[in-house]
Amino acid sequence: MASSKNLTQGSILKNLFLFSLPLMATNVLQVLFNMSDVAVVGKFGSDTSLGSVGSTTMIVNLFTGFMLGIGGGVNAIVARKFGAKDEAGVKISVNTAFYMSLAIGVILLIAGLIVARPFLDLLGTKAELIGGAHAYLKIYFWGMPALALYNFGQGVLSAMGDTKKPLIFLLVSGITNVLLNLFFVIVVKLDVKGVAIATVISLYLSATLILISLIRVKDVHRLTANLKLFDKNALKNLLMLSVSAGLQNSIFAVANLFIQSAVNTFDADIVSANSAAQNADPLVYDVMAAFYTGATSFVAQNYGAMNKERVKKSYIAALTFSAVSAIILGAGFALLGRQFLSLFTDNEAVVEEGIDRLKIMAFSYFISAFMDCSIAASRGLNKTLLPAVGAIMGSCVFRIVWIYTVFAHFHTLASLYLLYAFSWSITGIFETVYFICTYKKTFKNVPAKPVDGAEELAQSENQ
Repeated sequence: MASSKNLTQGSILKNLFLFSLPLMATNVLQVLFNMSDVAVVGKFGSDTSLGSVGSTTMIVNLFTGFMLGIGGGVNAIVARKFGAKDEAGVKISVNTAFYMSLAIGVILLIAGLIVARPFLDLLGTKAELIGGAHAYLKIYFWGMPALALYNFGQGVLSAMGDTKKPLIFLLVSGITNVLLNLFFVIVVKLDVKGVAIATVISLYLSATLILISLIRVKDVHRLTANLKLFDKNALKNLLMLSVSAGLQNSIFAVANLFIQSAVNTFDADIVSANSAAQNADPLVYDVMAAFYTGATSFVAQNYGAMNKERVKKSYIAALTFSAVSAIILGAGFALLGRQFLSLFTDNEAVVEEGIDRLKIMAFSYFISAFMDCSIAASRGLNKTLLPAVGAIMGSCVFRIVWIYTVFAHFHTLASLYLLYAFSWSITGIFETVYFICTYKKTFKNVPAKPVDGAEELAQSENQ
């Protein structure tokens, strides 16, 4: 039975929303499971365990961000081939992407083991924490091949319109991770190493489940791992799309290092307040990200089908959903900021400082929708290089310049946190204009197709 879903037909609003819901749940659950890692090691580990694991966050985000980009590239290519009804192209893309992802995972495993300690030194990790942090990373990086393969599988399934299976696989691996955390830390007393081992096991579990699903599926995107289906041209296209998206995500993590260094110039209460308040960020971003994946999948399939009206409508729908969700969640955190921050600290001074950040960010989140949704839609049109360059210049270089100019002059929290709104605005304008121009150029000589049942109506009227 076919598990793929044709995104070139039916109601865009309804199908995009239903498509994105499982992705949204997957993303949010991932954040919560990651929080559980920190909670277990902080509650039941040694005094320095929490700080040791926390010291690795930036490095982990650097590598995982790259992996997410790989999955996004695979998603765009496979969805476009499927939308064009190019069954041979889907098979070649899936199987080529499998080998590409596996190779990237192994390369990042080796690279991670080599650069782990230098990175920790570069970040100025405290002497009492660096031993535990290094021990965690040495184990964690062995999960890179699994992480690469899971993101590959998720990219393929979402390209085919299936977002439910990745959610199920994450639930199984996430619950396993939590249970193993408790076992290795409380029972076996492995402390930081126990958390890392649990994470690696859960990564390989999720990768195994998603690969089994792709091997067993009776559809065009079935994974055969047949070397005869490995294609150099397909590899080139996949690398162009995936690596640029991956580097973009990784560079964002680098920019965040400069922001954290700016925060560290304030007193301890403010640093703690920032740490507590920024827990809201991934919850908002990951809800919005579900619609970005939807934008890529819907735009790519309809681009493959050369249905320019559905491409436009898919982009507008994804942008609307992501912006509205950002406004609702941002307002929620602004109104319930005190209650949210109390989950992380009982220090009233820290809570007050954290509320200031939540209020500024609450009215900034929706601006990022124009940037990220336009980048995702451009990826669906097989364009990543210029969007990636624009994102790097606007959301990385601009932020660094802002820190050393505007923030350096005023040296206030408001002047620091406002860099998000300004950088997103600049980048969002560029990315939106770029997508519109690319869209017009791509479909310049393509006639509009009827959408959502209009074709059937027109045919009946002509009979």
